[in-house]
Amino acid sequence: MKFQAHRAPRTSTPTAPLRIILFSLAVFLAAVSIYVFAAAPSARAALHGAAAANPAATSLLVPDKGKFRILSGGKEVGKEEYEIVPSGGNWVAHGSSEIQSEKGPVQHVTGNLELRADGTPVRYTWTTQGAKKATCTITFQGVTATIELQLEGAKPYTQEFTFNSPMVVVLDNNLYDQYAVLARLYDWKKMGPQSFSVLVPQDLAPGVVTVESLGKQDAGGQKLEELRVKTEDNEIDLFLDGQRLVRISAPAANAEIIRE
Repeated sequence: MKFQAHRAPRTSTPTAPLRIILFSLAVFLAAVSIYVFAAAPSARAALHGAAAANPAATSLLVPDKGKFRILSGGKEVGKEEYEIVPSGGNWVAHGSSEIQSEKGPVQHVTGNLELRADGTPVRYTWTTQGAKKATCTITFQGVTATIELQLEGAKPYTQEFTFNSPMVVVLDNNLYDQYAVLARLYDWKKMGPQSFSVLVPQDLAPGVVTVESLGKQDAGGQKLEELRVKTEDNEIDLFLDGQRLVRISAPAANAEIIRE
């Protein structure tokens, strides 16, 4: 799925359009740089130091592992397996998806996102394999994200984006575990609407989303916490059972992501 975020200014513009043609359910995803609402610099420094000894005890993130079914128009069209785990002083969110388009081969997408304990991204790599293969590495240093892309049959491509904060959330196409990371970065104590800068890696496009808690809602006979993710023209609803992301709904795309 593609999630069309409100776009932020780029620091550089390619001389010709470069887009990776992937199957998308229709309205999703973005890769993201996030403004920090919770911690002052000194507090974040303390968090980094403590996380080096025990990242699971001090992090905003929590270990998670599972599978998602990807539905479009009520029909299952794909699946994702994922795992979010501490790794040394950092964390890793790894997802692997298979998407069946109506025409063409199955699209395989993998993403590996390394994060600090406070959710700040360190490095992101993704690959897609379908009609063509593409690989990309994004490194985050301060407020700068450097993208190195290799598309089969094309010359390597590099671009940089600059954000207002080093806190960056990644929400990539057809890798829905990254929404579980976004749900953890939302400040549940502060509540209310909270804005996040975003970058869509597979689209090479930055943007902005607003996230807001709608409280507990009845979803399929369960009382679940609902987070609404909004852009200028789209809405996506995240449903959580405690800290576990169990469902994603994109009404405009007639699509759902359901945890097994």
